[in-house]
Parts: sequence; C-alpha cells; structure tokens
Amino acid sequence: MDRAENVAHRANMEAVFEPDEARHGKIPDSPAYAEHLRRSLSPPADAVRWDMSWEYAIELFVSRYCTARGLRATTIKAYRGTLGRFREYVRFALNDVGPSQLHPVDLVQYFEYLRSVRKNKVSALNTALYTLKGFFDALVAMGHLHGRQNPVAHFPKMKAPARKLPEVLSEEEMERFLEAPKMKTVLAIRNWTIATLLYSTGIRASECATLTEENVDLEERKITVEGKGGHERTIPFEKAVRAVLLQYRQVRGAVKKDDAFFRSRNGGGMSRNAIYYSVRTTAKKSGITRRVSPHRLRHTFATHLVKKGEDVRTIQVMLGHVWVSSTQIYLHVTAQDLREAARRHPVEKLIGRVEALLPNVKIPFQEPRKSAFA
Repeated sequence: MDRAENVAHRANMEAVFEPDEARHGKIPDSPAYAEHLRRSLSPPADAVRWDMSWEYAIELFVSRYCTARGLRATTIKAYRGTLGRFREYVRFALNDVGPSQLHPVDLVQYFEYLRSVRKNKVSALNTALYTLKGFFDALVAMGHLHGRQNPVAHFPKMKAPARKLPEVLSEEEMERFLEAPKMKTVLAIRNWTIATLLYSTGIRASECATLTEENVDLEERKITVEGKGGHERTIPFEKAVRAVLLQYRQVRGAVKKDDAFFRSRNGGGMSRNAIYYSVRTTAKKSGITRRVSPHRLRHTFATHLVKKGEDVRTIQVMLGHVWVSSTQIYLHVTAQDLREAARRHPVEKLIGRVEALLPNVKIPFQEPRKSAFA
C-alpha cells in the first residue's frame, strides 16, 4: 500500500485499539475488534452486481464455462447432477440463500450431511468438493463473484483411506463367464459380445457405449476409443475377438459409420447404465454368483496381463491412464500367489540339510571362554 493508505490504516487501527495495543500488535477480545475484523474480511459493497439465482449460476457454469473448456458431455452431466443436489440441500437446509451468501461453515455441514446421512465415502466427498470448487472458481473468474465470497477457496481436500486392492475375477471364472451360451436372440449375442470386448480390451463402460461403427476395424483388428479428457487411443484385439465382433455385426445388420456399434432394443445407441445391465445379465446366465461389472472386467483385464508378465507401461497405454501410478495398483498379488511363492522357495530344502548335520546329543549352551592369562 502507498503512504496515504498506510496512514489511513494506522488511524483505523488506533480507532479500534488502544494506542499501545495497536503499536505492539496485540489482539484484544473486544466487540470493536470483532466488528473491525468483520468489515475487513467482508467483500466490497460493489463486489457482485446482483445476487444471481442458483439456476442461472449453474446454467452459466455448465453451458458456458465447461463448454468453453471442451469438457465431454458425460462430465458436464455429472457436474450438473452434483450441483443440482447441492442446490436442493441449500433450498431445504439453508433457507435457499444465494451463491454469494454461503459461508465455509455451510459447506462443512453439507459434507457432514453427505457422510453421515447419505453414507458417501471419501472418494465421493472429494468428487463433490472438486465440482463445487470448479463451480465457485468459475463464478469468480467470470466476474460474477468476489474472491472473498468463495466459500471453498481454502477448503482442504479430504484425506482418503488406504486404497483397496481391486477385486478381480479368476481365470476359471472368466472362462465360465465367456463360454458361448445358448444365444437365440440378437440381444443375447450382443451382451456376450460386450462382455468379450470389455475383458479383451479393458475399455470403460462409457467408452464402450460411445463406440461407433467406424471405430471398430475388423480388418486391422483394433478399436479406437475416446477416453477421459478427450484423449483418443487405439487398442488391438485377437482373432477370436474379431470372430465374436463379426458375428454380432452380421446379426445386427448394417448401420452408418457414425452410428453406435452396439444397439439397444429400440435401435438406438446404448447408455453407460445399459452396458452395466448387459454385463450383469451375462454374468447371471453364466452362473457367477459374485457381482460383475464393466469396471471389474477392466480390473480383471489388467491384473491377468500383469500375471502373464506384461509390461506395466504397455498396460497403462491400453487402459488410457495418464499417470503410471494409477496402473501400478494392478501389481498386487493374491494370497494364493504368496503361498505358491513361499512353496517354491529353496529354504525348505536347506533347512532339511542343516537338520541332518546337527548331532542328536546334548550340547553346551555356548563354548567356554578362554582365560585371558592362558
């Protein structure tokens, strides 16, 4: 601050505190100081042009800010859902205050509500926090909110518990899962084809749902998908998978290049939830009692490749992971793997040889010490 502002600030301090307290930086517990602190931390009176409605603010964020950043439609839909749920909480729990009237304490209460009432885990809480931070940061960046009015500006990320190892299906379960069932309908062939493709390529359910006809190259035996962040990658597959895809294409019929490869019963594309339902249906018909999902097939794909000795960097590229740390979780080993490794260790044979050399007589605890004068 310049000299004039410095003099004005000192005069303001001396008006609130006693001269000695202002000079030595003491903070007295007084109503005057509390009022001074409230005024100093409050945003300027002209910080916001108007107290915008939640509907306007959310639409402004998803339609202008997120679109300008090039976010995918699925990401924008998830943001809209998270903000919509928070807006409903504000309506019923916070007297429907506007975006500029929220306090960090309100956010603490909201996350406690998600944790205790909605039973959300830490990962879900951090996802909601990430969305709300992006929302309020965008309002500040677009000039509709002052920085001091951002209730999540300094909100810390919640510490997540130790990451659990992914649950996967065994090779025996996968063999039973992908055994050619009695397929008497086009939908049955489609469901089996989806399960085969998910396990053989490790793609996500959303990537499978958005797979188009031109993305499936049966001649070169490869598919091209658009992953998170709009990153495109190409994944090869084997001849057996090609035969399965070709069979489905024949019974499905011809479609345009930009049409969805997997079709619903109504003739349109399939949603992400429809892909999940398809996998669960195939698992039940295969007699697998455990819960099977597209993401569990993705975990199984990566884990089985690691067990076969595949390089982690290669698996990272196939899965579309930006960071190799996301792929390293598949380096886990099962309890059975540990038992097999212990059984193969040569220490058992060595112990047997040592036992054969030990005399079967009483022996002293230690050798007698030699005299220092000997």
